[in-house]
Amino acid sequence: MKLQDLIKAPTDAEADGICQPRRYRPEQAEDREAMEALFAEGKVSRCHDTLHAQLGELLRSRSPERIWTETDLKRAIDKHLDGKPTWQVGNWFHFPWSGHLVHLLPEDEFAELRCDRNRYKITREEQATLGQFHIGVVGLSVGQASAICLAMEGVGGQLRLADFDTLSLSNLNRLRAGVQELGLPKTVLAARAISEINPYADLHLFHEGITENNMDAFLQKPRPLDLLIEECDDLAIKVRLRQRARQLGIPVIMDTCDRGLIDIERFDLEPNRPLFHGLTGELSADDLRGLSTSDKVPYVLRILGENQISERTLATLVEVDQTVSSWPQLASGVNLGAALVCDVSRRLLLGRLECSGRFYVDPDHLIAPGQEFKLPEHRPFEEDAAPEALQDKATVPTLVHRRNIDPDVMRDLLAHGVLAMSGGNCQPWKFVARGSELICLQDSDRSELFLDFAYSASQLAMGSVIENLDLAAARMGLNVECELFPAKANPMHIATMRFQSGATSHPMPELVDQIQARVTNRRLGERSPLAVEARRDMDRAAKTAGAELCWIEDEEALSEMGHILGMGDRLRFLSKPMHAEMMAEVRWNREQVEATRDGIDIVTLELPAADRAAMRVAANWSAMKMVEHIGGGRALEKISRKAVAAASAIGLLRISGTDARSYVQGGRAIQRVWLAATAHELAFQPMTAINYVWARMDRGASEGLSDKEQRKFETIRQRYASILPVKPNMAEIMLFRVAQAPPPTARSLRRSVDEVLVFSPKND
Repeated sequence: MKLQDLIKAPTDAEADGICQPRRYRPEQAEDREAMEALFAEGKVSRCHDTLHAQLGELLRSRSPERIWTETDLKRAIDKHLDGKPTWQVGNWFHFPWSGHLVHLLPEDEFAELRCDRNRYKITREEQATLGQFHIGVVGLSVGQASAICLAMEGVGGQLRLADFDTLSLSNLNRLRAGVQELGLPKTVLAARAISEINPYADLHLFHEGITENNMDAFLQKPRPLDLLIEECDDLAIKVRLRQRARQLGIPVIMDTCDRGLIDIERFDLEPNRPLFHGLTGELSADDLRGLSTSDKVPYVLRILGENQISERTLATLVEVDQTVSSWPQLASGVNLGAALVCDVSRRLLLGRLECSGRFYVDPDHLIAPGQEFKLPEHRPFEEDAAPEALQDKATVPTLVHRRNIDPDVMRDLLAHGVLAMSGGNCQPWKFVARGSELICLQDSDRSELFLDFAYSASQLAMGSVIENLDLAAARMGLNVECELFPAKANPMHIATMRFQSGATSHPMPELVDQIQARVTNRRLGERSPLAVEARRDMDRAAKTAGAELCWIEDEEALSEMGHILGMGDRLRFLSKPMHAEMMAEVRWNREQVEATRDGIDIVTLELPAADRAAMRVAANWSAMKMVEHIGGGRALEKISRKAVAAASAIGLLRISGTDARSYVQGGRAIQRVWLAATAHELAFQPMTAINYVWARMDRGASEGLSDKEQRKFETIRQRYASILPVKPNMAEIMLFRVAQAPPPTARSLRRSVDEVLVFSPKND
């Protein structure tokens, strides 16, 4: 045949109507024979088999925390296949319009992997819910892009698509199609595009568009729609669809492809809601049938609002049937509208958008001079990568023997006292000097913390101050009489210390030399055994203060404790009160550190750049709330797990009793132990927050914890007790790690003595 005869050959009308692929199951003999026939008849232009790669991606997506080697992945794939040859697994799809034969995972695994990157903007539970809805789309110009977007996100288990029109060349400025598809029904084009994204898609097509005869079938069969997306040009059908949707309680969404306008009509929530928000009154569909494009303009103006339509669309309406045949639509507007329709549909169906109304997402207004988002002040990247450490330039006075107790002596003593430890470096103390007496007061303004149940953590801090003061006094040749809780009417009056010349009775006075060096050191080194001498001296320090130390040094037990502490951290990050408290402690930059001289300098956390970035993300409670909702947060456990993995040992200091006196004495004991560890140049890091949660559970009826949080903390506690049995009527003062590590990058600052000390006449 000559060329002119060849190009006049009739097209295959049957093939032009095919819009969905055929599925073949290779485990079935008849399907294998049918596939063989496809090859024999030359209907396969390309065989596309990437199932092995799909399986690898599926398995990696199920264990993203795992570092996969090629060998590991191959072994996992072989196990998943369970002896089946790859070609027999899953399904093959033949796309007649292209001749492609494609091998895909089984439907459930295909859906899991195809929507994997939706997480966690869409959770797995939400994805499953979205897959149960039936959605109808009428009008497949703007509607085609919306239907494809819905299919890509997995919004809707069944899509019903309706349009009577075919693709014309002027449609190609906004429709996803090629010139080889001119003349094809728009339903076919949309169905093919969706099927190439998801061959398992459940599509019901109405090639004749919506008519009075098929409207009820479209809206109600096989069951009523959950959502109608209306994008047709026929005003009569627009009205009739809304009237019927209102009767059936079906919500309607419409995008207009002008100024990002989205209409939501919740006929499911408002059964008497007027059509088009009442802008047109109760229109009669009969009066709108058969109108020319120009005759539709008055109604379009009423529906869209002549003062709200963009100036370019308004100008075009004047030219309809004059210099243009219809109103304009741009690909950018269509695709913006599709994104908005999909987003609104998803939130509406999930119950997160329960309103009707008109909304604009207008790029001309949102992206324009004067609308620029105010960006944070520029900060060099290097600062994020390595924040500057701020060292305290204050010097601690040298302690010398003194006979008279004057204000200078009190200042020198307190210069050492305030170098004590406190939870979150909150420094919950203030002092009144009265002659040779020092009144030690708990600062209630710094003690109202979730982890400070019954002020136990603050009492611990006050005990550590008293220990420092006692040691400093011994070096100055002063004897100390310490009376705890002398004023029964004032529980904030922790102690009155009276100083006078005389020999000390402190059992370990040499520890005074470590007060200035004592610091929390979170740096990591290689794990090495705890030296016998170091353990002996720390045990002695605890014993002389009336406390006991329990140790974990076994590698398996340490690993388990790392997981326990990591789980505790995770729960703290995901608890609103504990998260707020934790983030209030952090000082993110030098200016904050210098301004407050309390809290935790971010530098002292010794985090690598990736973990610092993660910490900034974790500071956002909304993000953590979502992490909790999806059951995530394993990454929040890493810091403690890594810290314990590098530890020589984990220690637990316990003391008899759980009252205020016990915690004050426990503070003295842990300060003494810490100073002993410092003398052996050990890195020392408290890891005790979880113990104070349990104190709240034991003695405070779990106030502030949800039932779910209580159950989770109790589960962790059971694992903890298998390593460190809980003793009745004993306070767990501090859980800590000791390790060999380089010196810390920085130490948290302290408020000055003058900020916390006042002098009062002795007779006050």
